[in-house]
Amino acid sequence: MTTQPTTQPKTLIVHAHPEPRSLNGSLKDLAVSTLEKAGHYVRVSDLYAMNWKAAVDADDFGPHASDPLKVPLDSGRAFQAGELSPDVRAEQEKLLWADTVVFQFPLWWYSMPAILKGWFDRVFTYRFAYGVGEHSATKYGERYGEGTLAGKRALLSVTVGGPEAHYGARGINGPIDDLLFPIQHGILYYPGIEVLPPFVQYGTDRMSGEAYADVAKAWEQRLLTLGSTEPIAFRPQNFGDYEIPALQLKEGLEPAGRTGFGLHVKA
Repeated sequence: MTTQPTTQPKTLIVHAHPEPRSLNGSLKDLAVSTLEKAGHYVRVSDLYAMNWKAAVDADDFGPHASDPLKVPLDSGRAFQAGELSPDVRAEQEKLLWADTVVFQFPLWWYSMPAILKGWFDRVFTYRFAYGVGEHSATKYGERYGEGTLAGKRALLSVTVGGPEAHYGARGINGPIDDLLFPIQHGILYYPGIEVLPPFVQYGTDRMSGEAYADVAKAWEQRLLTLGSTEPIAFRPQNFGDYEIPALQLKEGLEPAGRTGFGLHVKA
């Protein structure tokens, strides 16, 4: 058996759209071909094609499911015993294998499709993605910049039906950075993954073939710069920016005029 060279990039693509011939399906396929041509090892988790079970339940934890069910603690015990359900273990192994994870999905109701949220709910178990590290007067666990997935990178590739103006600073739907903050900061950065600026395509409900050609070209360029793109400068939790254990941003660190989610991104 040939051993894969450690210097060759390894990319996992997690795809969440029910129609293989959709724009999302095309962008997923283009990502596979582009990255493989560039020398990446690529694996794909096509959640609809896999018939992925989105709901957490006792079956995920086998003999470690308690009565009543305690999802965090039960998931942690099952993870540490190596007895999570096989589909969850397989996805965790893919995550540990990958250097970079690309998430390809449409923005539905201001968030990700339910099947992708269920992937996070089931795969990011206690002790695997959270609930690790020292908890003391000076450190509140290993999270937000530290954790079991530190050193990995992630990129959201998101299709949006409406026009870009609707998702701008004054747009009625709210800024796209705010809508994606719970995913990028709250899910991915929490266990230590560095998050690259998202690749967002607007007006996709009425996209022409000519427009797709431009999107495909832009997507290829983003994929070819995965290793050189600077991640979003989220503030790490345990390195001086926050009061511990209150976890409040220290006075004087906020950029002028910035409030809300933007406080947690360095200027």
